[in-house]
Amino acid sequence: MTITDQSLDEAQAKKHALNCHRMKPALFSVLCEIKEKTGLSIRGAQEEDPPDPQLMRLDNMLLAEGGPPPPPPPPASAGSSDNSIEHSDYRAKLTQIRQIYHTELEKYEQACNEFTTHVMNLLREQSRTRPISPKEIERMVGIIHRKFSSIQMQLKQSTCEAVMILRSRFLDARRKRRNFSKQATEILNEYFYSHLSNPYPSEEAKEELAKKCSITVSQVSNWFGNKRIRYKKNIGKFQEEANLYAAKTAVTAAHAVAAAVQNNQTNSPTTPNSGGYPASCYQSDGRIQ
Repeated sequence: MTITDQSLDEAQAKKHALNCHRMKPALFSVLCEIKEKTGLSIRGAQEEDPPDPQLMRLDNMLLAEGGPPPPPPPPASAGSSDNSIEHSDYRAKLTQIRQIYHTELEKYEQACNEFTTHVMNLLREQSRTRPISPKEIERMVGIIHRKFSSIQMQLKQSTCEAVMILRSRFLDARRKRRNFSKQATEILNEYFYSHLSNPYPSEEAKEELAKKCSITVSQVSNWFGNKRIRYKKNIGKFQEEANLYAAKTAVTAAHAVAAAVQNNQTNSPTTPNSGGYPASCYQSDGRIQ
């Protein structure tokens, strides 16, 4: 009969009989000698394990992303009502994620504490029969906590991912609403396609484009970087756009030349002959005098 086949009363009765047996001290002494010989003592055991670096990294990521613990309130700003609504919606979803995190963390801590207490009580009970030192109990508690830390790590990782996804969605939505104006896009596209052989504007050109488009130099750099990537990935699609801007540039240049010619003719002195030469210079046979 194994211990699993025994009832609780039978197991308690056998345990009581063992504790009351007159040979129990001798048995305990023999077990201590065996333990010393087999090197089961933890007198030379290593010191306490350092904190898990992955858990520390996840804690830092949660703090950086505004996750648990609650972040400090942002400074008050004179933003629009849309921004206020957006901010309150974001904070509401973040609060929901935080509540779920703390609820699951409480369940994890409760389960870990209950199991740890059960094992400690079991080891203390067994220490009446076999040699178990307090340090060995502490070591076993550390092993249990390391096993449970994988659950804590998974909880923090999933929470961190949820916060990052939430932030990404709100930032993407804000970026879509902050697209450049049509005029700015036209100016940037005209420069890009007119310099298609080398679409890398200099710093001076970036500053000039930024002034024309009322944006920052960094935004100009990002726009050209993204445009070059999109153009290389789908040259066929953007070739039609390139032809359109090339034709537009040609028409603009033609109009500029025509205006310059007309302006030149208007400012030049008038002569009696359309050819611009005096009449006395020409003979009847066409020779120049």
